[in-house]
Amino acid sequence: MTKLHRYKQLILGALFSIPLIAWGQEAPATIDSGDTAWMLTSTALVLFMTIPGLALFYGGLVHARNILSVLVHCFVLAAVMTLIWLVCGYSLSFSTAGMAAGQMGLQSFIGGLDLAFLRGVDASTMEGSIPKTLHFAFQMTFFIITPALIVGAFPERIKFSGMLWFMALWGLLVYTPICHMVWSGDGAFFGDKGVFDFAGGIVVHITAGVGALAACIYIGPRNGYPDRQMPPHSLPMTVTGTGMLWVGWYGFNAGSAVAANGDAAMALVVTQISASTAALVWMFIEWFKHGKPSVLGFVTGAIAGLAAITPASGHVGPVGALIIGTASGLICWWASTSIKAKFGYDDSLDVFGVHGVGGFIGTMLVAILAHEMFGGKEGQLAIGKQLAIQGFAAIFAVTYTLVVSLIILKLVDIIVGLRVTESQESEGLDVASHGETGYND
Repeated sequence: MTKLHRYKQLILGALFSIPLIAWGQEAPATIDSGDTAWMLTSTALVLFMTIPGLALFYGGLVHARNILSVLVHCFVLAAVMTLIWLVCGYSLSFSTAGMAAGQMGLQSFIGGLDLAFLRGVDASTMEGSIPKTLHFAFQMTFFIITPALIVGAFPERIKFSGMLWFMALWGLLVYTPICHMVWSGDGAFFGDKGVFDFAGGIVVHITAGVGALAACIYIGPRNGYPDRQMPPHSLPMTVTGTGMLWVGWYGFNAGSAVAANGDAAMALVVTQISASTAALVWMFIEWFKHGKPSVLGFVTGAIAGLAAITPASGHVGPVGALIIGTASGLICWWASTSIKAKFGYDDSLDVFGVHGVGGFIGTMLVAILAHEMFGGKEGQLAIGKQLAIQGFAAIFAVTYTLVVSLIILKLVDIIVGLRVTESQESEGLDVASHGETGYND
């Protein structure tokens, strides 16, 4: 055999061996274009829920002299919470450095700072099948809307500076640890326990509802409450905002699948069923009690159904959604009317009654309705055990949020103050706080 022939054999052998080597190796992770496209859409939808959806929903419910105040609260929070998320919020919520399944430590309750300012993350960094920057952006929209929900507890009477300080500290001290404990994965406090919270019943709605309850009680009621009627100044604005929230909730719940797949499709379907059911239940209750179906009752019921299905949306089927929608329509109506009137707190736009109570309903019912007998996807679910897990997580979140929220409120009240003067409240916060008016005579 000549040297030339031997070299030819070596070269051919090397070329034929390349596919065999590649066959035995795992292909490098690549961005899934379908998942990425859906998550880009979902991120836009969830941001749209806050600006302008929630801003318009809340804005229509207050007096005309406070419309700009409510709108700017939501829009400014979108900007402020974005920067906090970049600086450290994302890292505190989703850093997994030092975490290990079954091992408890500080990392089980709060993340580190290794992802602060998105350090080490570029366009090619992956989070599952999508870019990590997109995961950052999607979760950022949750960080924005959660404190924005609390705005509805104390409109028309809070100082702008006090609101900003309270929300910034609340986001860091309440949202990030609860988010980390629930959503950061194996090794997290609730992640190891197997808590069901697909899209934020605990992380978003229970924390926002309890934080809102603490804030409205600490700040006190509006002047004239409850003796003076305080009707919405623009129900068409509120209805418009409701539509934006309802459509945006598709991104909120279906987007939490973090994939364009069957789980996302089912989450979308059950979201629509629950919202529709709760809206009709609330409307028919008021129709029966007062003789007329109110527009405000219908849209409030829809939001209650959306809040309640959120933690369950990735686990239940259509029958489960129907049950959750019915339960949230009934119980949230009761909490927002009878319970609020009995205890006399001025949760002005029913953040606790709708989001806090609705989130709790969904968090508990998912432990039952996720079972395959109700059309859920958890076939081997031990209902009793899961109820205990869900109840523990919900009560922990309620207690932690209440205590920390009250501490933050007291601290901010001492430093910058929380409540405007009586004359400023009478004048309206549009002029008193911003020197502008929403409407011209």
